[in-house]
Amino acid sequence: MSGNDRFNDDALTWDTKPDVLLATKLAHPAYLSRLLNPETVSTFDVLEIGCGTGILSLLLAPSVRSLTAVDAAPGMIQVFEAKLAAADPPAKNVLPVNTLLTDPDDASIQVDPVTGETVKGRRFDVVVSHLVLHHIADLAALFATIFGCLKSGGKVMVTDFEDFGPEARRFHPEARMAGVERHGIKRTDIQGWLEGAGFVDVKVETAFEMDKLVETVPGNGINEHNMTFPFLICSGTKP
Repeated sequence: MSGNDRFNDDALTWDTKPDVLLATKLAHPAYLSRLLNPETVSTFDVLEIGCGTGILSLLLAPSVRSLTAVDAAPGMIQVFEAKLAAADPPAKNVLPVNTLLTDPDDASIQVDPVTGETVKGRRFDVVVSHLVLHHIADLAALFATIFGCLKSGGKVMVTDFEDFGPEARRFHPEARMAGVERHGIKRTDIQGWLEGAGFVDVKVETAFEMDKLVETVPGNGINEHNMTFPFLICSGTKP
């Protein structure tokens, strides 16, 4: 099963997963607390990469001007679109997009969610991505794309669990390793990828810690052992 197949299969139940909901709830204030004052943030156009069903998107949307949310799994975007259609009040500044983003000039992200107009060469104030990096094989290429998507002075902010050693592998059950490219993020690696893409003022910090039930013995399918996983927030600015 490919990574996308897995996420398409998971889409309908994604919003019922306690660990997904908790990690996103904890990530939301980690992002906002590291941005500028609320008045400035309210003018921001934000791009989220790997939005899933839009859990983080819908938390961030009230604080920003617009949010363009992309995901490569069509099943996730279909659930996200259904949530938007049923939202009361509606989130009129959010646009879900099904694409594997590799080009900053991808036409699908040039549409302004607020006006519906296509803005050629559209760029963003902030790019965020949560619990996605460990699924991406080529992070150097990802950060090069993110760099191209930002305005000058724009900021990248990404969150994922930290690779603190061999035990970090236990974040995922052994039967659910499809699409997992690494078992968390190493601090020195992420710093190098960000700086290599051209970002300055790079910071790699612990954002929060989260308790998670993992398999008592790897591969036995019994998730009854509690482990604490540190999550990193990694940021940089485009000159």
